[in-house]
Amino acid sequence: MNRVATTYLLTCAAIGVAGGLLLWGAGALSTALYAVVPFISVALAGLWLLPATVALRLLERPLAGILVGVVSGLVAFPFLGAAVWWAFFAELAFLVAIYRSWRTWQYWAGALFVGILYPILAAQSFDLWAMTPIALIGFFVMTIVSCFVGVGLGILIADRLTAAGVARLARRRPKAPVADQA
Repeated sequence: MNRVATTYLLTCAAIGVAGGLLLWGAGALSTALYAVVPFISVALAGLWLLPATVALRLLERPLAGILVGVVSGLVAFPFLGAAVWWAFFAELAFLVAIYRSWRTWQYWAGALFVGILYPILAAQSFDLWAMTPIALIGFFVMTIVSCFVGVGLGILIADRLTAAGVARLARRRPKAPVADQA
C-alpha cells in the first residue's frame, strides 16, 4: 500500500482551512444575496472551485481536490456538502483522464461543465424556467464566468505558490520502506 506524505496532507489541510474560511464568507454572503437578489448570488459560485483548484494545480495528485473540499467543508460546516460537490467538479476532468494528464485546459473544462450544470440543477430554487430568455442566458453566462474566475484565481494562486517553492516540497512522494536485511 502506498503511503501518503505528511507534507501532502499538511498542504491539503492548509489549503482546506484557508479555503474553508473563504467559503464560509462566500456562503454567508451568497445566502444573504439569495434572500434579496437571487440572480446575483450566482456571481459567487466560482469561489467554490478555488480551494480544490489550488490543491490540484499545486500538488497534481489524485483526490487532492476532494480532500481539500472535505477540509474546507468541515471549516465552513454548514456548507460541507457544497464544498465537496464543487471540489468534485474541479477534480472531474482529471478523474476522466485517470489522473494521467494535468493540463491547464482540464481546469477550464471542469469550470465550464459545472458552470452549465449548476444552473440546471438549481433551476427550481432560482425559478429559472420562469425567467425571460435574456435573463436565462444572463444567468448561465454569469455562472460560467464566475466559475472561470474561481478557476483562474486558483491557477494563479497555485502558480505563485509553485514559484515560491511550495509545490516542490508538497509533491514529493514518500520513499518505500526499506526491508530489513538480515
